[in-house]
Amino acid sequence: MNRSTKDLLLTALAPVMWGTTYVVTTEFLPADRPFLTAMLRALPAGLLLIVLSRRLPKGSWWWKSAVIGTLNIAAFFALLFIATYRLPGGVAAVAAAVGPLATAGATLLILHQKVRLRTWLLGLTGVAGVAMVVLSAEAELDTLGALAGIGGAVSMAVAVVLTKRWGMPKEAGPAALAGWQLTAGGLLLIPLAFAVEGAVPALTGSNLLGYLYLGLVNTALGYWLWFRGIGRLSVVPLSFLGLLSPLTAATVGWLVLGETFTVLQTAGFAVALAATVTAQLQNRPKRQVPPAPRKILTHA
Repeated sequence: MNRSTKDLLLTALAPVMWGTTYVVTTEFLPADRPFLTAMLRALPAGLLLIVLSRRLPKGSWWWKSAVIGTLNIAAFFALLFIATYRLPGGVAAVAAAVGPLATAGATLLILHQKVRLRTWLLGLTGVAGVAMVVLSAEAELDTLGALAGIGGAVSMAVAVVLTKRWGMPKEAGPAALAGWQLTAGGLLLIPLAFAVEGAVPALTGSNLLGYLYLGLVNTALGYWLWFRGIGRLSVVPLSFLGLLSPLTAATVGWLVLGETFTVLQTAGFAVALAATVTAQLQNRPKRQVPPAPRKILTHA
C-alpha cells in the first residue's frame, strides 16, 4: 500500500465514525439536548487533544483557530442539530451531502483555483445517490431545517478550505490543530447550550458511555484523522469522503436497528460510493513514464 492510499483510507475513517453519531444519539443520549450534546462532544475532546499534543496556538493561530472552530464546530454542530430536529433524518442527510459542491464553490472563491466540470457533476451525482439511500416518500420539507442543513455543509466546507489555505501551523501537527478548533467551538457552545436548554440533566450510565464514545472516538480520533487528511490530500476530493457519513448511518441503521434496505437504496449506495471513488481517482497525479533510452549508433 503506497502512502497516498494509506492517507486516503485513514482520512475516510473520520466520516465513517461520524456516520455512527445518529444511532449513538438516539440509543444512548438524553432526548432533546442537541446543544448540550454538541458542547460535550467538542470541548472535552479538544482539551484532551491539546494535552496530548502539548501545543498551544502561537501568533496568528490564536485567531485562525477561533475562526476555524467557529465555522467547523460551533456553527456546524449547531446547524447540524437544528436540521436533525426539524427534518426527517433522510432530508437532513441530503442537505449535508451538498458538502462537495460547497467545497468546490469555496475552492473557487477563496483559493482561486479552477474546479473541473466533472467535479460539479460528481457532486450532483453524490447528492442524488445519498437521496436514493435515505429519502422516503413520506419525507416532509421544513424550510428552516433545510437551510440549516445546507448552512452547516457550507460552514464546514469554508472551514476546510481556509485550513488548506493557511496550511498547518509550524511545530504543531493535526492533533494540536484539531484540539484548538474543537476547544474554541466547544467554548462558544457553552452559553448556547445553557441559554436554550438550561441545566445539565441527571445522566445515566448509558448517557455517559454515549458521550464517552462521541468524545473519544467520534470526535477526538475522528477530527485528528480529518485534519491529518486536510494536510495531505487535495481539498475537493477530500470533501467527497464526507458522503461516507450518511452511507454509514444508513448501513448502521440496517445492521443495528433493523431498518429496511431496498433495491433502490442499494443502487443509491453504489452511485454515491462511485462518485466518492471517482473523485479520488481523478485528482491523483499521473505516473510519470521515463523516456525510452536513445539508441547509440556505433560503427564497426
